Amino acid sequence: MNKKQKKMLARILIAAALLIGFNFLPFTGYVRFIFYLIPYLIIGYDILIKAFKGIKNRQPFDESLLMAIATIGAIAIALTGDGDYTEAIAVMLFYQIGEWFQSYAVGKSRRNISDLMDIRPDYANIEVNGKLEQVDPDEVEIGSVIVVQPGEKVPIDGIVTEGSSTLNTSALTGESLPRDAQEGDEIISGCINMSGVLKIKTTKEFGESTVSKILDLVENASSRKSRSEEFITRFARIYTPAVVYSAIALAVLPPLVRMLGMGLPAEWGTWIYRALTFLVISCPCALVISIPLSFFAGIGGASNAGVLVKGSNYLEILSQTKCVVFDKTGTLTQGVFEVNEVHHNQMEREQLLEYAALAESASSHPISRSLQRAYGKEIDRSRVTEIREISGNGVTAKVDGIQVAAGNSKLMDKLGVKWIDCHQAGTIIHMAVDGKYAGHIVISDIEKPHAKEAVHALRSAGVEKTVMLTGDSWKVAEHVAEDLGIDEVHAELLPADKVEKVEELLEKKHQKGKLAFVGDGINDAPVLSRADIGIAMGAMGSDAAIEAADIVLMDDDPLKIAKAIRISRKCLRIVYENIWFAIGIKLICLVLGAVGIANMWLAIFADVGVMIIAVLNAIRALFVKKL
Repeated sequence: MNKKQKKMLARILIAAALLIGFNFLPFTGYVRFIFYLIPYLIIGYDILIKAFKGIKNRQPFDESLLMAIATIGAIAIALTGDGDYTEAIAVMLFYQIGEWFQSYAVGKSRRNISDLMDIRPDYANIEVNGKLEQVDPDEVEIGSVIVVQPGEKVPIDGIVTEGSSTLNTSALTGESLPRDAQEGDEIISGCINMSGVLKIKTTKEFGESTVSKILDLVENASSRKSRSEEFITRFARIYTPAVVYSAIALAVLPPLVRMLGMGLPAEWGTWIYRALTFLVISCPCALVISIPLSFFAGIGGASNAGVLVKGSNYLEILSQTKCVVFDKTGTLTQGVFEVNEVHHNQMEREQLLEYAALAESASSHPISRSLQRAYGKEIDRSRVTEIREISGNGVTAKVDGIQVAAGNSKLMDKLGVKWIDCHQAGTIIHMAVDGKYAGHIVISDIEKPHAKEAVHALRSAGVEKTVMLTGDSWKVAEHVAEDLGIDEVHAELLPADKVEKVEELLEKKHQKGKLAFVGDGINDAPVLSRADIGIAMGAMGSDAAIEAADIVLMDDDPLKIAKAIRISRKCLRIVYENIWFAIGIKLICLVLGAVGIANMWLAIFADVGVMIIAVLNAIRALFVKKL
């Protein structure tokens, strides 16, 4: 809770306590008025200031002006009548409670994206007189040679001039499989050097490097995010001027007509009283409380279902979603590589996996770890000798004195071993034992248990198109898309490419239909911000993706996307029910008030009664279990 929210909560509590306490005071007349003016100003001074500024800026007709006139009107009636100021203060109090809930729901879950985006490098290493010096990346010129040590971020794009290593590129591509880098390879900033020392000749300035572009994309995409206007504000543009001018006309015109046209007494007091009653009836209490509460209940219901929605406007956009775009790894797949199959093996499956796991035992590479998990037993390193890692190809080693090679097809070619191609999508580890081909192991990312069901559920929820974007290879991407029933797929993409694809899809989509993007990595942050609605995986997703998103799935289950859409549609249905109900009752009572049939009791029903009914209806948005 920020300072502003704490201050508002304190104002609400103080005003409520004073309102209750003053009911027991024996004072009457102007003394009572002055006492009640204290809680009114405590809770409503900012609304009065906002209404005054609106008039001053010639944009007066919003809910602030309506609240100001309605409550001041109610105070005026009380001052000339029975001295009951509770109505006016309670209306302002309830309005501020609704506003506070709205602010708290959004503010608690929304923080600054840039604070959490830790891919920006703090320094670059330059070798001077045999020693490394840390300098600001902005100071490094094109063509300079920088040194990146294990565990450090690559600060600037360039070409490797010396050394070889494995790079963690998940922050950029979203793929958990590291990439090998060796002399002559191009390397992009933002990835993490995992093993060897690299010397890199820079090809770009820091401001033009990949990491800077990603950060820039987030900032620019955020500024272009469409925002849905609040229902109250839209409605007030028509409703506020109409009731204000009608009240003025009701107070002035009938007395003038009676006096000048009919020769009858003007009866100013009667018509001013009717106009003030008219304003009390017109008080938007039912709307300003029930509508934010409907959204708040919808957000609460979604939260109970494991879906964090960061604001009411996102529920409205989500309810209109017609196209859902997925990032693959970590969203539709688990982002964990495991051994799927063993093909063309010339020995027992377990024995082949044993040879592979022992040969790869010196590596911390995810592929090595997946082989060791598949082996499932404790690794006895004493059985392994002469381990030799061949960068970009694989490893060779002696296991129990037998020569073993595990790697890609390039390694087999180097060793002169004839290998068999694999038709299945994934990372293929070819095995040679004692100089002979022993089969190959298929390692691939596993689809999430509910991924296929999630795609079908989206169609049932009214989504017309599903798209998958990934930095992975076309072969793997097309296999996953076909298996899950995705309509369209784009592969081998960098973050900037993903933003471009989303831009294209936004241009093609129907104007009223909205586009949602679902992702989980730092690289997804720009796309999450650019889409009409961004949905992030919360349990495994990066901080940047979660902060850039509008909706977060707390348990990483893609099946929750369709549920979130159904929750949003129920919430919007309740909101519209409350709008039509409140406006309908108000209009009927306004007509009755104008002709003098309605008194203050009916005015109170039109205000408080409608509010209670609307609030009870709004609470229905909390119940989402059966959706």
